[in-house]
Amino acid sequence: MKTLIAYTTKYGSTEKCAKALSGKLKGKVDVYNLKTEKNIDMTQYDKVIIGGSIYMGRIQKEATKFCSENLDVLQDKKVGLFICGMQTGQQLETQLNSVFPQELLSKSIATEAFGGEFIFKKMNTIDRFISKKISKQTEDVSAILEENITKLAMAMNDL
Repeated sequence: MKTLIAYTTKYGSTEKCAKALSGKLKGKVDVYNLKTEKNIDMTQYDKVIIGGSIYMGRIQKEATKFCSENLDVLQDKKVGLFICGMQTGQQLETQLNSVFPQELLSKSIATEAFGGEFIFKKMNTIDRFISKKISKQTEDVSAILEENITKLAMAMNDL
């Protein structure tokens, strides 16, 4: 079985999570950044995992576009979904359930929130200002949830 991980990232945290996930999956795994890879041959994959970072309550547009353009093809695949962000608790669950199409959510094998990071030196001025203001953080912080990456991998490996 061959697996595709298709993700979007703004400052690299989602990419870090996608690569960590790929190392926990069985079989051949291809990892593609949807900002740079535009033409992915979906016919060669049995499993597809889609992820992206959350900004202002939304997943990046490349992930949304990938889902909508491939919705029919994805109906015949084993699908996993993940988000990266610094929200916690019910807010995180609400976002996970609102950023992907219902058709994918209802058929997905697993959905997880992988946490996120604030690495301020990587951010543009506006994002840094807003993130510091909202989070009340002044230092870099990493809150990647390795256990959730493992849970998604285990669910996808059990197929």
